[in-house]
Amino acid sequence: MQWDVIFGNGARAAIGPDAAIYALLAISLNVQYGYAGLLNLGVVGFMLVGAYGLAIIVATAGLSMWIGIPVGLLAAGVLALLMGLPTLRLRADYFAITTIAVAEILRLVTRSRSLEGLTGGPFGLQQVADAFYSINPFPDREYGFGVVQFSEQRMWVMTVTWALALLLTGLVALLASSPWGRALRAVREDEDAARSLGKNAVAFKMQALVVGGMIGGLAGVMFAIRSTSANAESFRSDVTFFAYTILILGGAATKLGPLVGTIIFWFTLSTIESFLRQANREGWLPGFLEGSESIGAFTLVLVGLALALLIVFRPQGIFGNRNEIRLQT
Repeated sequence: MQWDVIFGNGARAAIGPDAAIYALLAISLNVQYGYAGLLNLGVVGFMLVGAYGLAIIVATAGLSMWIGIPVGLLAAGVLALLMGLPTLRLRADYFAITTIAVAEILRLVTRSRSLEGLTGGPFGLQQVADAFYSINPFPDREYGFGVVQFSEQRMWVMTVTWALALLLTGLVALLASSPWGRALRAVREDEDAARSLGKNAVAFKMQALVVGGMIGGLAGVMFAIRSTSANAESFRSDVTFFAYTILILGGAATKLGPLVGTIIFWFTLSTIESFLRQANREGWLPGFLEGSESIGAFTLVLVGLALALLIVFRPQGIFGNRNEIRLQT
C-alpha cells in the first residue's frame, strides 16, 4: 500500500483548483444560508449561469474573456433577482423546492439541442479561457513537493481562485460584522421581530440572495476557466449538496468555515477514494466493490456517513456555533 500516494492525492485535491472553486461556492452559500437563512438548494444554478455567461461571450459571440467575466457575474445577479422576487415570501421548504427546480430547469434548457447555436447544446462550449492562460506568469514546469505536483496551468488557476476565495472571505466577514450583517442575522433569527423594528425583511433577503448569487457566479466563471469549457452536465444537483456538506463541515455563518470545510472535505474524499482504489488493485475488496463506479459510489457513502455523524455529534461544524444552527432549523 503506497501511503505517500494516498495522502498525496488527498493533499493535492485539498488545495487544488477544484477545491478553490468549491470554496467560492461555499462562501456563496454561507451568505445565503449561513447569514440569511435562505435554504437555497439550487446554488449550482448560479454557478451554471456564471460559467455560460463567460462561455457564450467568448465562444459564441467571439468577444473578449474580460468582457465575459463581468457578464457572467451580472447574469448570476439577474438570476438571483428573478428567482427572489416571486419566492422570498414563500416558506423555507417551498423556497428550497423552487430553487432546486430552477437550477435543474436551467441545466436541461442549456443542454437542449434547440439552443445548440448559443450554448453548444449537449456538447457545451470549448476554448473559453485562452486569454487567461496567455498571461500565466508561471514557467512551463511542475510545481509542488513530493507526490503533490501541479502543472503551470493548474498552478495559475489555483493561485487566482484561492486568492479570490481569501479576498471574498474577508469581504463577507466585514459585511457580517457591519450593521447590514447584523440586520440580516436579525431577519434570519426572527423575521417578525425584525419587521416590528422597521426592517424590510424581504429586501435584506434579496440583497443576500444577489450577493451570494454573484459569488456563486464567480465560482462558475472560475470553473469554466479551469476546464476551458462550459458543459451543462458539470452542474448537476450533487454540486449543491457537496457545497452544503462543505459549509456544514466548516460551520455555517462563520468566517473560515467555507475554507476549512473545503480543505477537509476534498482531502477526506480523495484520500478514501485513493485508498479504496489501491485496495482494489491488491485484491482486498469484496466483489461488490470492484470497479471504478462501485468505488466512487462507496466513497460517497462513507463521506455521507461521516457527515451524518458530524450532524449528530457536532451539528455546528468545526467553527460554528450551536445556537446559530438551532436558529436555522
